[in-house]
Amino acid sequence: MKKILKYIGLSIALIGLLWSCDNLEVPITTQLTPDVFPQNSEQYIQAAGPVYAAFRGEFAFAWWWTSTLTTDEAILPARGGNWFDNRNYISLHMHDWTEDSGNLSSLWDWTSKVVGISNQAISILDKTMPEGGEKSTMISEVKTMRAISYFMMMDAFGNVPLDTVYGDFSSRAKSDRKVVFEFVEKELKKAIPNLRAESDISTYGRPNKQTANALLAKMYLNAEVYTGTARYNDCIAACDAVINSGLYAIEPRSTYLQMFYPNNGPQMKEFIFAVPFDPTASTTGFNGQMFHSRYDVPRSLQAKFGLSFRPSAPRSTLPEFYANFDDPNDIRNDQWLTGLQFMNDGVTPVMVTTTKRGYDQFYTGSDGGDSYTYQVELTPDIVLRQSVALFDLGNDEIAWNMGYRNIKFYPDATSTNRNQNNDVPFLRYSDVILMKAEAILRGGTATLGDTPLSLVNMIRSNRTTSPAWSGVTLEDIYKERAREFAHEAWRRNDMIRFGEFEGQWGFKTNADTYRRIFPIPTNALVLNPALTQNDGY
Repeated sequence: MKKILKYIGLSIALIGLLWSCDNLEVPITTQLTPDVFPQNSEQYIQAAGPVYAAFRGEFAFAWWWTSTLTTDEAILPARGGNWFDNRNYISLHMHDWTEDSGNLSSLWDWTSKVVGISNQAISILDKTMPEGGEKSTMISEVKTMRAISYFMMMDAFGNVPLDTVYGDFSSRAKSDRKVVFEFVEKELKKAIPNLRAESDISTYGRPNKQTANALLAKMYLNAEVYTGTARYNDCIAACDAVINSGLYAIEPRSTYLQMFYPNNGPQMKEFIFAVPFDPTASTTGFNGQMFHSRYDVPRSLQAKFGLSFRPSAPRSTLPEFYANFDDPNDIRNDQWLTGLQFMNDGVTPVMVTTTKRGYDQFYTGSDGGDSYTYQVELTPDIVLRQSVALFDLGNDEIAWNMGYRNIKFYPDATSTNRNQNNDVPFLRYSDVILMKAEAILRGGTATLGDTPLSLVNMIRSNRTTSPAWSGVTLEDIYKERAREFAHEAWRRNDMIRFGEFEGQWGFKTNADTYRRIFPIPTNALVLNPALTQNDGY
């Protein structure tokens, strides 16, 4: 169900947003005025639409890359020069990114523009909507989207400028991370009374009361990282607000994987806030696409998944991360492609015919041009066979089959382009349950008769047929989060909170603690002279 995208596409055409400025405000060029548009309930929704279109823009790109490739969860090496991209992805893995790294610039650019577009939408709605509940709800929804974007900026960049006034394009200095935290907290608390209580098709893709509570829980769980002060009881209270709403439930083992299928949507019991994607939606001025199949499905498996395009599959996981999937009875294992590959009947092997040298570019026999047919086998290790300096595995079949691949966001055979229909969750009910368990383990007071063990077993009883755990530690929580939220862009956040971000995995050895936050991109420093660079960069 992608109903919200109807408003997104139309509202872009109506508003004429600019997508070319890296400041926190986005100037608008339009002849539309309040006496022309918006003037009724549907038009008010359309006026808010650009906020959701903008948020969708880089959610599956810049947010995913920077939250995932910087961790042990995924790696994107070069293969015969393909995907080298001026070290854009390698630098994330090696933790040697700079203020000129493209993915970091995209992250800043995207989140700051969502803030600016939100400010514009708030201004329009405040001037045009009659006073009443509809106005309070609509503006509170947009303010919640702005708060989510500021949460992302605070999480990624630390100290960032705060700006809530549309039309004032003056340069602003950074606000302290603690001040930004307090701003987001205040905005969410003020929004909750006005946000809708329902969780159904009418609220899908837009924030409701429990979106705000779940994000508050996420903030409070990480409060010691953000502000230096632990707030575990506040985290538990926010989790309880979501739990007590009675709106959500843990998807059972039989439907866990279906949460991420191309036909997912508001029927999923766990989705508190998800970002709708639709290959047919307009992407004018925005990226707004979700390309997981392109990046994760081996090119040899195009026919297996019925894809209309040839995937390139440059990214995979690392053995260190895959080691978390050590329970053979866990349904979450099925999100991975590993080992020998078969067609969907589970019997017919996936065969590829090439040459002996096409299979192994380092083959030295005189018959290197002879035909060679083999069954595709994905191997776990990443080996820099062609060039260590260029992070290159080689450009042969061995190289392209290196690394286990994640297909949690199951390939969409209905799409005629590389984009997918799969909606992507940002906040899920399972996250609320595991956040509460962790907060209690870290010193918070247990409530509702819950214990960390009962909460974790609540998740596991819906994921595996193995016996329930008899005890749970923070390390167990850390590993369970790896299994539950793989490829959902929470790994960096988790690693920092658990003190693991400075560890070693893959080829990464850098242990600089200042890299827990990213540098302010060069383009942002140029556009806003009041900004100063983050420490260490």
